[in-house]
Amino acid sequence: MRRREFVKLLPGIVAAWPLVARAQQGRPRLIGVLGADATVWSPWTAAFVTRLRELGWITGDTIDVEYRWVGGGSERVGDFTAEFLRRNVDVIVTYLSAAAVVRQATTTIPIVLAVASDPGAGLVASLARPGGNVTGISIQQSELISKRLELLGEVIPQLRRLVIMANAGYAMTVLEAKKAKAMAQALGLEAAGIEIWQSEDIAAGFEAIRGKADALYVVSDPLIAANRTLITTLALSARLPTMLSYGDYVAAGGLMSYGPNYANLFRQAADMVDKILRGTKPGDIPVEQPSKFELVINLEIAKALGITVPASLLATAVTV
Repeated sequence: MRRREFVKLLPGIVAAWPLVARAQQGRPRLIGVLGADATVWSPWTAAFVTRLRELGWITGDTIDVEYRWVGGGSERVGDFTAEFLRRNVDVIVTYLSAAAVVRQATTTIPIVLAVASDPGAGLVASLARPGGNVTGISIQQSELISKRLELLGEVIPQLRRLVIMANAGYAMTVLEAKKAKAMAQALGLEAAGIEIWQSEDIAAGFEAIRGKADALYVVSDPLIAANRTLITTLALSARLPTMLSYGDYVAAGGLMSYGPNYANLFRQAADMVDKILRGTKPGDIPVEQPSKFELVINLEIAKALGITVPASLLATAVTV
């Protein structure tokens, strides 16, 4: 090989060397999971690891999985991303708002979105052909908002005033809150918002809407997830029925949730990771969508709020 040609190839050789060395030395492939909240994510990551085991990947043998938890503050995403890059991870599994930071740090390490409302927002070229180093699962957010509002109307026929709580520091949650407000107003509802920037804003937000709302729509993100018990407790004290994103929030004391089965999403993500570890480029793996959505209802909370849940909804709920 001529010296000039070798020099041109050198950057690619250097970039690929950690993976080649690991394979030659029989080291486990390293997966970095950058998650929002350990308590919320643990059942989902358990499903993720179980699916990988079914596909032939054994933790501690052929793979290692490193977990990093952002908690309520997004400022840690950059630090954890830098750590994963130093560790030469083979794949990073994360959620949408964190992926935007990860993608700025690396265009070579594969990124799999296990939780994403709209990965098309600058991360992939298209759902069918993502290109680049990002793929994952896209949650159909607009359809979910519409269905959640419909379900709220069925449970609360007298619904007139809706308050939407969202983390004002996350662009995607702000977008969902705006969509929810517009859809609620199109249904003839009065819609207002509670902007949360930090945990300390939550109690004050509830005080501001006391007696001024018939129901609360909560937009999920790491900050909200970390404070889910506080939110559902304050909502119950204010006698506010809550519409939430997934069942863990209902188990924490919320009234109801409608959304995808997140354990299934993480199993789908495991299938994508399997393909990547076996040599498929993430940009060649189409972005998938959830195959199933679930309604979860807390009848104890309904009783405490004096709400009678229609039998038709109880019949369709996967968990009561």
